[in-house]
Amino acid sequence: MAVQSGHWPLYRYNPALAAEGKSPLIIDSKDPSVPIEQYMYNEGRYRMLRQSDAERAEELAVEAQSEATVRWDLYKQMAAVKK
Repeated sequence: MAVQSGHWPLYRYNPALAAEGKSPLIIDSKDPSVPIEQYMYNEGRYRMLRQSDAERAEELAVEAQSEATVRWDLYKQMAAVKK
């Protein structure tokens, strides 16, 4: 679920591809398909945070979703760059 939510994208970097005019960054993950909150609360460590401080857990979940979206967009841009 970490990969499906975009929290843990799978990618490869091969600098030799740049010499061939291809992008050296290859994203192996598909676009995120589940909200990061769904991944987080599937894990006991994050459920405990929600139980101890629900308001703070919600703030962190929103921030994590935002960061994952920004990072995913950046990786997609980087993978589209060719020499």
